[in-house]
Amino acid sequence: MKKTILLFLFIIVFYIIVGHVSAEKLIPDDAIRLRVIPNSDSQYDQEVKLKVRDLVQSEMYTLLKDTKGSSEARQKIILELPKIEEKVKQLLITEKYPLGYKVDFGQHYFPEKQYKGVTYEAGNYESLLVTLGKGEGSNWWCVLFPPLCLIEAEENTDVEYKSFVAELIEKFM
Repeated sequence: MKKTILLFLFIIVFYIIVGHVSAEKLIPDDAIRLRVIPNSDSQYDQEVKLKVRDLVQSEMYTLLKDTKGSSEARQKIILELPKIEEKVKQLLITEKYPLGYKVDFGQHYFPEKQYKGVTYEAGNYESLLVTLGKGEGSNWWCVLFPPLCLIEAEENTDVEYKSFVAELIEKFM
């Protein structure tokens, strides 16, 4: 009975702590974001968006992996912007994408987003923005610096996730 009560109390404390931590802001104010907006929500446009996302994430990972601060990241992105734009152009030519595109770095509007249990307010944020066609489709965005999405892009997808609480219950029962 004591073990059950202790385990129950531990679970409550654990969820209170986890809830408090997850409510904290994960994206710093000086973050630099990446946003890709497709022409529409058609399957084709969404697939092209994901290919552009993958390309730009890969380029940004290589460019920013050893960067020490947001001002250094900003300078690197601005200097490499023509090369990034050229690589997006080449990808779209390869994909026979018939519509225009725009690659821009600056302040851009972002809609509200839920990420890992935290709501991020809509507003204007510093970002690398890739707009495909009319830019009327469901967008994808993440944080370039600090490299939150770049870390996620490099993570191994063959990860086994285990519940910490489930392991504790197994151990004590």
